[in-house]
Amino acid sequence: MDFSFTDEQNLLQESVARFIQNDYDFETRQKNCSDGTGFNAGNWKTFAELGWLGVPFSEEDGGFGGSAVDTMILMEQFGRGLVVEPFLPSVILAGGALKVGSNAGQKEKLLAGIIDGSIQGALAYAEPQSRFNLADVATTAVADGDSFKLNGHKAVVLNAQNADIIIVVARTSGEQRDEAGISVFVVDVEAAGLTRRDYPTVDALRASELMLENVSVSKDNLLGKLNEGFVLIEQVIDEGILAIGAEAVGAMEVLYKDTVEYCKTREQFGQPIGKFQVLQHRMVDMFMEHEQSKSILFMAAIRLDEGYGPVAQKAVSALKVQLGKSARFVGQSAVQLHGGMGMTEELNIGHYFKRLTSILTLFGNADFHLKRFGRL
Repeated sequence: MDFSFTDEQNLLQESVARFIQNDYDFETRQKNCSDGTGFNAGNWKTFAELGWLGVPFSEEDGGFGGSAVDTMILMEQFGRGLVVEPFLPSVILAGGALKVGSNAGQKEKLLAGIIDGSIQGALAYAEPQSRFNLADVATTAVADGDSFKLNGHKAVVLNAQNADIIIVVARTSGEQRDEAGISVFVVDVEAAGLTRRDYPTVDALRASELMLENVSVSKDNLLGKLNEGFVLIEQVIDEGILAIGAEAVGAMEVLYKDTVEYCKTREQFGQPIGKFQVLQHRMVDMFMEHEQSKSILFMAAIRLDEGYGPVAQKAVSALKVQLGKSARFVGQSAVQLHGGMGMTEELNIGHYFKRLTSILTLFGNADFHLKRFGRL
């Protein structure tokens, strides 16, 4: 099987890598994190101008017709730079829901804004009691004439504080954990009855708790078919897993390479610690864990490009299981081999590890996806 990239994909990779190298060093990243919004608006405008926000969308929808492999390439470079701009919540999640479930009018009104950067979005799918079960939805949407009344609590909604629209998953029929009876709605952030509590996450991103109290949403804001939203959300989350998987692979590459360079210069007992055989073995293990994760990442991207279904779902869960082992090992080893420096805020190592740790639980941990893999 040929794993080489096309000329266009090589250009995309080089473009993002050049931006990370020239305009997104660690100090700049830390400055962006400290901004009130949690990211740099100028960078977001640049992403739109370069066409990166349109990569996952078809040409018919106004995008660049990119594949899952293209998204993987872009997100891997974002992982190398620890990019904090909300590409995942706005483009992959909210944009993905619009891509899969919106009609022509909704795409023209909303998806075009996501692609040109004038609209930011967020996906509110998780709830305090749901853990990783996408079907566990207690938030309700009750028909009320030509609209729905939404009530409930959505947890850890990434980018909600900067979003213009929030894609809300709610139950329109059935029991709390039924896959049938779930619907998806586009909610304006200014809607009456919607309140938000914002907070920073451990990996320097922004998230919010959302409370919905009789929030009125027009039936025209329904994404996809009524009571059939579970399949839509499952696909969007799986595409999100591929994205964060690529981000994790990029972060792991930086960690093991920076660790190798550090061990070449850090001296103990009169010689660089990189000459100690036991540490050499550890660094080789870090390299192998990264390579194994990258191989499964490629496989998952190819399966998603072949068409979404059980085969692609198994590949995505396999990726998450591998990350559960590899990302933890690489992160912990990098911190350990850097010694006390690996724990400081001033060094990038700990920040990469924090992001990897968050990725391990986002969209389901390794145990959850191992069980899911076995069911499919």
